[in-house]
Amino acid sequence: MRLENKVALISGGARGMGAVEAKLFAQEGAKVVIGDMLAEEGRKVEAEINEAGGECVFVPLDVADEKAWESAVNEAVSRYGKLDILVNNAGIYRASNVEDTTTDEWEQIMDVNAKGVFLGLRSVIPAMRNAGGGSIINISSVAGLVGNRRTTAYNASKGAVRLLTKSTAIQYASEGIRCNSVHPGTIETPMTEGFLADEEQRTDRMNRTPLGRLGRPEDVAYGALYLASDESSFVTGSELVIDGGRTAE
Repeated sequence: MRLENKVALISGGARGMGAVEAKLFAQEGAKVVIGDMLAEEGRKVEAEINEAGGECVFVPLDVADEKAWESAVNEAVSRYGKLDILVNNAGIYRASNVEDTTTDEWEQIMDVNAKGVFLGLRSVIPAMRNAGGGSIINISSVAGLVGNRRTTAYNASKGAVRLLTKSTAIQYASEGIRCNSVHPGTIETPMTEGFLADEEQRTDRMNRTPLGRLGRPEDVAYGALYLASDESSFVTGSELVIDGGRTAE
């Protein structure tokens, strides 16, 4: 198994991409800690993984709260003895141009999408150092690579994740801690179901994707699995784009 004897912490693991990542990582031998504010959904994922023969525990996690991060990391280490992998998966989406973006909206998105990633990084690095190294996977977006007409704060937050990833990779490479970013295109998840319910927007997204379909959470989960595994031991500071070819043209 590709993650045998590894321990992973996944934020936003209660549904969508995070839940699929958690299930896949467990299937590949990892002991998984999923953190989320959605307790009911999180405990359901925990139960599904354990019933399937994996090892998983749910912890409440507000990614904008540094104490919550400390508690999640402590739970992983105390329960499983170490921490090898972090997937900074939690995120929120809002669409508005510069003039229509309120200060509250800006702060909320930056708190979750950028500050949340930073706090996760800072919290896990000591544990990974103690484990002799580790892999951090930050889920950014194609919105962290190119601009968009409607997503001002979201673009800014995901761009911040991209460069924070590179800085982290450089700073901790000598300690065997790798850090990479993943940049999904439009993936069908609970976060995107609102605007994808609009047939015009859905068709537009598909038409702008050369492979002719929207992404599935599994598409991203397998990319994260590669970066979490020892197969990517020479990969750090990189961007894995999973977008059906959208940013290639």
